[in-house]
Amino acid sequence: MLKTFLYTALLITAFSFAQNERLAFDYMDNGEYEKAANIFEEVYKTKKQLYFSELLVCYQQLEQYDKALQFIADRKKKMNVPTMLVEEGYIYQLQKKQVEADKKYEESLEAIHDNPNYAYSLGSAFEKKVLLDWALKAYDLGQKENPNLNFDYQVALLQGQMGNLPGMIDKLLDYAYFKPESTGVVQNYLTRFIEDEASESFNNDLKKALLIRTQKNPDSYWNQFLSWYYVQHKDYGKAFIQEKAIYKRDPDSFQNIVALAQLAVADNQEETATNILQFVLDNTSDTGLQINAHHYLFKMRIAKADKAEYKTIKEELQLMIKKYGVSPYTIDLQLLLAHFEAFNLNNPSEAIAGLNTTLALPLNIRDQSKVKMELADIMLYDEKFNQAILYYAQIEENLKNDVMAHEASMKMAKANYYKKDFDWALQQVKVLKQSSSLLIANDALELFLLISDNSVQDSTKVALTAFSNADFKLFQNKKDEALKEFLELLEKNKGDDIEDEAIMKIGTIYQQKTDYDKALYYYDKILTDHKESVYTDEALYYSAEIYRKFLEDTDKAKPLYEKMIFEHPDSIYFTEARKQYRLLRGDSNL
Repeated sequence: MLKTFLYTALLITAFSFAQNERLAFDYMDNGEYEKAANIFEEVYKTKKQLYFSELLVCYQQLEQYDKALQFIADRKKKMNVPTMLVEEGYIYQLQKKQVEADKKYEESLEAIHDNPNYAYSLGSAFEKKVLLDWALKAYDLGQKENPNLNFDYQVALLQGQMGNLPGMIDKLLDYAYFKPESTGVVQNYLTRFIEDEASESFNNDLKKALLIRTQKNPDSYWNQFLSWYYVQHKDYGKAFIQEKAIYKRDPDSFQNIVALAQLAVADNQEETATNILQFVLDNTSDTGLQINAHHYLFKMRIAKADKAEYKTIKEELQLMIKKYGVSPYTIDLQLLLAHFEAFNLNNPSEAIAGLNTTLALPLNIRDQSKVKMELADIMLYDEKFNQAILYYAQIEENLKNDVMAHEASMKMAKANYYKKDFDWALQQVKVLKQSSSLLIANDALELFLLISDNSVQDSTKVALTAFSNADFKLFQNKKDEALKEFLELLEKNKGDDIEDEAIMKIGTIYQQKTDYDKALYYYDKILTDHKESVYTDEALYYSAEIYRKFLEDTDKAKPLYEKMIFEHPDSIYFTEARKQYRLLRGDSNL
């Protein structure tokens, strides 16, 4: 019984202390420093190592400077470290006794001569009090006294806080070179400034610093860093020059060139991508890399081919697969051939037969899912809705929580939408709106709004059904038929909720058909007649892209990018719009 009583008493006491400590922090947060100090003083009597800093802050805020100095003096008797001098100096500084404060700060730095390791704790102490010049002195002195110490990263961050961005860049680059394993951390930090609209000269300063290092130091590390810089700006041509320089010194770096080609393909920089891929084919005997290069070259060729080229492309694709063999290694070429067979040559049965042959190969679960995804797409094209949905469901089950599973879920929702099972599609996209993939979440939100908005006004869903029919034609790559149906829909539903969706679809089809004047006409209808539409950001961005890339009218592109940036900061096109706007404005003209 006595043991139980004592144990319970100890628990109650400990709980009481914990409650008091939490209450003290609450008082500090609310600016009630006197109440907080009373509690901290009681706790400090029993726990000498705890809450020294908090209690000192309370004394400072209450302007009890003599009490604070005595408190520090008592602490020094038991733990006389140089940071106590910083604390003393700061008390004098608060009293506007700068001469006495500086003496204490200087005295603290003297300790670094005896023990350079004190530089870190002193630098950190100065930083916490925003005494940045003194923090720099501490770090610089520590590195001078012991060259094996490296405070480049800390100094770089201080230079950044003080507005000296060139100094920050130099120190960050020095640190990354000194400690290569930290390169990713440094690049992530630099990316914040690269993307910062307020820092117009930063990109030029960083580029200049990297170019100087590349010229002065023939280390491939700097070529790689400069390549990374160009990739951030999607200047893959200049990144390729750096990667070639690295390859000449280190042929094992070839995979980086392949990855660069993939980025150029993804960003539709066809000429640069073609040059890189041809370099791959000319300089490697690796079969896997060759197949990969051919796959991307065919993919780009198909994207801009007209019907007169289809027969030749099919024959060349078949010969390429025959050359490398029907095996798991050529799966991407086989998928590309099947897609081309169905969506370009309108021969889904032959495409499905080919994919069933591919599916019989000894594939891992991911490659099986890639084949099933293409099979499902082609079955959907062939209006075999239930079979397509079944394959999408299998992918979703086999690759749970994977991006490909989310993509399959989105395609399943689209299949139900094309099938006119709008209620089921709506339930699916409700979940997908929370997808970790921004693109899938955005597509899910658009489909959700399309179905929900056009089910309330029209309970019979006549307009939504017509829209789905036209949208399905677009999925089938039957652009002319889709365009005709969207135009008819627009004529019949003027003023209805579905009008802006139809206008946007018409604009995108004309853009795909390279009829840019008509595309701009319909995008402008969104911007003028449907200013509150969820498609406003797309209309702005697509219009700006047409003017910049295809009509080469930067004077008209620039204000559209600007409007996009300031009015739609949450758009998925925001980052690219800001980048292009800054380029047109001349921020990165070095």
